[in-house]
Amino acid sequence: MIFHAAFLARRVRAITCALLLLPGLGYAQTTPRTWDSPVGAVANGERALASSPDSASASESEATRLESKGAAVREPGKLAEAVDQEAKEADSSKRTADKTRAPNRKEPTSQFQRFVQEATGSLLPHFGSALFEAPPAYGADAGLAAPVGYVLGPGDEVRLRVWGAVDFSANLLVDRNGQVQIPRVGVVTLAGVALSELETVLRGQIARTYTNFSLSANLGRLRSIQVYVVGQAKQPGTYVVSSLSTLVNALFVSGGPNINGSMRRIELQRAGKVVTRLDLYDFIARGDKSKDLALMPGDVIFIPPATQRVAVTGAFDQAAIYELGPNTTVAEVLSLGGGASPVASSRKAILERVDASQQPARQVQTLALDTDGLRLPLRGGDILTLLPVSPAFANAVTLQGVVAEPLRYPWFEGMRIRDLIPSREALITPDYYRRKNQLVQKDRPQSAAPANVDEAVTNRFRSVVDQINWQYAVIERLNRDTLSIELLPFNLGKAVLQNDATENRVLTPGDVVTIFNHQDLALPQERQSRLVRVEGEVAAPGVYTTLPGETLPQLIARIGGLSSNAYLFGVEFARESVRRQQQGNLDTFIRKLEAQLQGRAAGTIATGSDPTALAQAQNMQQQQQAQLKAQIDRLRTLRSSGRIALELDPQSRALSALPAIVLEDGDRVVVPSVPSFVSALGAVSNENAIIYKPGKNIGDIIRAAGFQVDAEPASAFVLRADGSVLTKRDRAGWFGGSFESTPIMPGDTLVVPAKVDVESTYNFTIRALKDWTQIFANFGLGVVAAKQL
Repeated sequence: MIFHAAFLARRVRAITCALLLLPGLGYAQTTPRTWDSPVGAVANGERALASSPDSASASESEATRLESKGAAVREPGKLAEAVDQEAKEADSSKRTADKTRAPNRKEPTSQFQRFVQEATGSLLPHFGSALFEAPPAYGADAGLAAPVGYVLGPGDEVRLRVWGAVDFSANLLVDRNGQVQIPRVGVVTLAGVALSELETVLRGQIARTYTNFSLSANLGRLRSIQVYVVGQAKQPGTYVVSSLSTLVNALFVSGGPNINGSMRRIELQRAGKVVTRLDLYDFIARGDKSKDLALMPGDVIFIPPATQRVAVTGAFDQAAIYELGPNTTVAEVLSLGGGASPVASSRKAILERVDASQQPARQVQTLALDTDGLRLPLRGGDILTLLPVSPAFANAVTLQGVVAEPLRYPWFEGMRIRDLIPSREALITPDYYRRKNQLVQKDRPQSAAPANVDEAVTNRFRSVVDQINWQYAVIERLNRDTLSIELLPFNLGKAVLQNDATENRVLTPGDVVTIFNHQDLALPQERQSRLVRVEGEVAAPGVYTTLPGETLPQLIARIGGLSSNAYLFGVEFARESVRRQQQGNLDTFIRKLEAQLQGRAAGTIATGSDPTALAQAQNMQQQQQAQLKAQIDRLRTLRSSGRIALELDPQSRALSALPAIVLEDGDRVVVPSVPSFVSALGAVSNENAIIYKPGKNIGDIIRAAGFQVDAEPASAFVLRADGSVLTKRDRAGWFGGSFESTPIMPGDTLVVPAKVDVESTYNFTIRALKDWTQIFANFGLGVVAAKQL
């Protein structure tokens, strides 16, 4: 009864569609010459109706929808378009329903995954599960040409073109009975015909009516088929797929097996029989699709539960959980993941096994990845851990540090230091040649240049080569008896340069030889390379390497002495270590000023009871803070020069008058020419250079410069040309003479501070310093700083 009801419903639906076609009595055509029959249009209508639900109520609904389309449906050329649009909408609704079956949630884990995680600390994935994260990548493309072995069925479209004695073309839709109707030829059964035989079958049928003709036939739109995915699938259910789809395509559309589903025993059932069993591991790991059959309408894909699983972890590229097949061995499981890694130890692997007959049930055993070990059958619940190879080298000696090629070298019996370092060239680092090449690179970035232009030449020599510590190098050796590290020092110079047998030590496998430079370990002064820059009024200005213990006057004498215009009293001697200390003192002083300023501001605001007085005090305090902050900002811009005051006799002219200071690396000596002026700065009326005349004293300069109204003569001081500071206190004794009577020297600078008022900007600063002269004496600041302050 059910069969007859369905049959009647389909007939009602077909008749309704035919009635809708009667007023126009037209049919789809692609060429002017076509047989006078509405079969093509009816065939298209059958295709649309075949995709609808098979029930009487659905037939009525279908008829109502077609009727509502009015004239658009009744036009012969638009009926197929309307039906195709409805088919697309139905397919879209189906895909949307499929997507909503599985809500977006975190992937669950299986019991065996959690068991492995507790044992190893790693949550391993199931082998092959990552492929199902992108199912569209494995979908069948319905737009591709059908293969020659494709078998036609209901819903396929055949594009037929005939020419010769008769000329026509038509799109024929295979109806649910597997037939197409060709005008004046009749009904032709195409269901079950392979694509390669399509033209032969059609030619034979048309030849019964016509002669002297040619034809071509190919497929247009392909039919869709309905299959079922059941069992342990991620998204079980009914799926409408392309007729080109295979078993693998349908598995990926459904999301594949779930966490408990098998990947190795998937069944394709057709008409109640199993037609194939697919092992996805063959497809994933080996690309074998021999068991991947094309799907037919009504096929059932059954994914059974997985039974036996093992885990492989450690030094293995495809660490995962694997499903076992019949009598699966260690070698077979490893081959699924690409085989054992070259960095995995073949001598030892760890196998954790669950044996329910034992108590406790969990056991550990070791196996080698040799022929016997790889043949070992695995059991469900096994955890195989591959161990990495040992990082130890059996026959290596390592050379590191200031060397040309810091590498591991092969050890041989009787190997010594000279075998590892055969010559001096083995100690020239690649950086030496790179830095040397950069000296002539035209496109070198400007940022590579030194910040201090005066040090450019010195740094060029200093940065090219590394100074090696020839007196000390060390061999690091492992004492295998105590498992402690032993350091065996040796004299590198004697071993390499002098070939001293006592220092040319014997090496053993695993030794590490380290070569040091002056930056790794500070060398004694006498063994350091000291570059000193000498410029100005000397016989040969330049950058020189000093001799051990060489002093300032000795170096100047060695390079030819002073020129006739040299001003010995004004010699500038600067040292890098002193500069760093002076700059550190200046930075510390600025931080103290800022802290005291904040404390003073807080104290002023906290005290006071009268509101008017408090407001005036706060206003005055804000002004003072702003002025003092500007003064501190100016101090922060100052940079110490590192100059050391030589305190020379102003009348000295001989080179021997210079102090015998032992020179250090980075020292800078500038011998100026005799200047012809002196300067006056600060609260003076004439802040200009004043011509120097022999016999003049400080008092003459004071009178020439003149004091301003706010000048403080008692605090005046002189910055001498040799870098020293002369104040009134220095000349206040009974027998020392007065400050004003002190002879002035070329290049001297008179500084006259302003009066210290209670509310002045300098008040707080000077109380913190006690005297401005400390700024210049302690921080290595000169005339430039005096002008800024």
